[in-house]
Amino acid sequence: GRVWARKFWIAHDCGLIINPLILKQTIEGNVVQGLSRTLFEEVRFDRDSVKSVDWASYPILDMGDAPESIEIVLIDRPEVAPSGAGEPTIRVIPAAVANAFFDATGVRMRRAPLSPEYVKAALSKA
Repeated sequence: GRVWARKFWIAHDCGLIINPLILKQTIEGNVVQGLSRTLFEEVRFDRDSVKSVDWASYPILDMGDAPESIEIVLIDRPEVAPSGAGEPTIRVIPAAVANAFFDATGVRMRRAPLSPEYVKAALSKA
């Protein structure tokens, strides 16, 4: 029931690119953080309180779970003013992972995180 991304491809258009190296590093960080949110991070509650109070109860992606490679395509449009290069890339990660999962299994995942329990339950209903 475990989902992971061994390789990740992403393209980004932010108009005029001023510093391609920093832009790529920013996008890489967003991919890793987005995968963490998509595959691991979940605040848990019970009737009385938040149960995700420390790193043991709020798991995050560690480097062993990060993709082996992150391929980034930068779309440089010098005629367009520079625009967002930070958070825009993180927004597409959950949909990209869920669509890759659907392509591989035929099962739609409709929420994050794609925890092993959630994945097993979704696959058992298919």
